[in-house]
Amino acid sequence: MKAWLVAIIIAVATAAPVRAQGLDITAFYGTFNGSGIAENADSLYFGVTVRDLDVTIGPENDGFFVEWTSIIRGGGDPNNPDVRERTSRVAFGPSDRPGIFRGRGATDPLTGDPVAWAYVADSTLTVHIMVIDDAGNYQIQTYDRTLTGTGMQLDFASRTNGEALRRVEGRLVKASN
Repeated sequence: MKAWLVAIIIAVATAAPVRAQGLDITAFYGTFNGSGIAENADSLYFGVTVRDLDVTIGPENDGFFVEWTSIIRGGGDPNNPDVRERTSRVAFGPSDRPGIFRGRGATDPLTGDPVAWAYVADSTLTVHIMVIDDAGNYQIQTYDRTLTGTGMQLDFASRTNGEALRRVEGRLVKASN
């Protein structure tokens, strides 16, 4: 991989965004359930897909975890669409930088394993997950989870080499603490 590309990726992954001080992470603890709409570049031709969304955020060791499940309904027979379920979990701990949490696990994006970090700005918990494939392409997934009066708003964006790949917007209600 070109040295300049590695330098750009590392700079993006470690840049300190300018943001307002946010809520304490404990404000996000709980289980949230809801639904959302996913779209991508082909949505104009093939429509959007509906997703059921579940998110649980809670304490873990000296940090916290975020676990989310998406049940995706789309494709196949419109009266009996294909259903796929995806569950992911990331644990975070403190970093040397105040207000930024380090994803536990991979720390070198060139290993091919996902590298994650998170921070809270105002009432939004933002989680970034970055992966670099064997060809040097990168994908960044960004999950903005904003607390609302009844639960949480989800704004998800996936980008590959800077190009928009997928976007999901959803509303979730707090089901438990």
